[in-house]
Amino acid sequence: MVSHRQKRLWKLVEEGRLLKLKSYLKKHLDLDVNFSRGPKGWSPLHLACHRGGDAVLRVLLHHGAGVLQKDSKGDTALHVAANRVLEHGRTAYDDLVLPLKNICPEAMDVPNSAGVTPGDLLKWITHPGASVHHSHPSEPDPEKEWMEKLFDECEDEFFESFGVYDADDFLPVDEDEEDFGDWADRIRREYFDKKHAEAQRLAASSSGWKRKKSKQEAEQEEKSRKELHEEYLKREAQKKEETRQGRKRRYEERCAAAFHSGSSAPNTKLSYKDIPWPAPHGTVQEMVDVMLHGVDPKNVSAFRKMVLKQQVLWHPDKFAQRCEARLEEKDKQRILETVTALSQELNRRAQSVRT
Repeated sequence: MVSHRQKRLWKLVEEGRLLKLKSYLKKHLDLDVNFSRGPKGWSPLHLACHRGGDAVLRVLLHHGAGVLQKDSKGDTALHVAANRVLEHGRTAYDDLVLPLKNICPEAMDVPNSAGVTPGDLLKWITHPGASVHHSHPSEPDPEKEWMEKLFDECEDEFFESFGVYDADDFLPVDEDEEDFGDWADRIRREYFDKKHAEAQRLAASSSGWKRKKSKQEAEQEEKSRKELHEEYLKREAQKKEETRQGRKRRYEERCAAAFHSGSSAPNTKLSYKDIPWPAPHGTVQEMVDVMLHGVDPKNVSAFRKMVLKQQVLWHPDKFAQRCEARLEEKDKQRILETVTALSQELNRRAQSVRT
């Protein structure tokens, strides 16, 4: 069964994302790179050889990729590399066959299910330095040469610094966090998106497709945006009010069940979570806000009445008379401290109204 991390590794090899692959393997040093996937039963090393990724191949070898691992046809990675040499010539030989051959010379004589060895596939090459001619030689690609040099420099730097630092020297990094490889890909996409947008604007301006908006159209659009924004704010305020009302209703129901009908089960022990806190995970101020929700502080008479009702309910002495004998011993101190804090905050709110 291929794990999630192995699937991620396979995708990085398939896409040829060298820098991301190095970073990923650096973060997951215990990841097994010798697994098989797909109908062909290829390993990541088979896939790297098939795609011609010499830098990716070297990274996999550095992390313990097995050269002798076979696919469903009995082919090793060296078989796949040899087949690529037959298609692409000398470059594929230097990039793929030599690293595999150097690290595991015996792989040259390992037969597949048909009895063919990589040496048989490469027997027409007289020596490792032999030239392989193409019927139609192509001109050198400067951009490709530059990219190969860049990857070689990155690879050299990676192998020089690999193992110098321990994994514990760094904070944990999420697997999906953007690294240099992702950043480079994103910058490239943004650059071409920007160029494409500029080309569209130029084409539109030259063809007359894009016209200037009239003042009336602009005002109408601005009005529509403002109306949509006001409607959004209205809906958000309504949702918040419904949430507050729901908290207040649940709080009152729990108070009624705990304080007014608690005598029906006098022997039931109460833990911290059994107390009908207005906001179980909130601060004392947030709890009091729930208690007093729905009463306008400007209506002094009604507000004082609500505060007084809550003061009576959460007065430390009265609470102790009702519930102290039933409190769980492990939570008793915490419960009483929270009740005292609520009573003090209610007293402060009452004082603010008087002043």
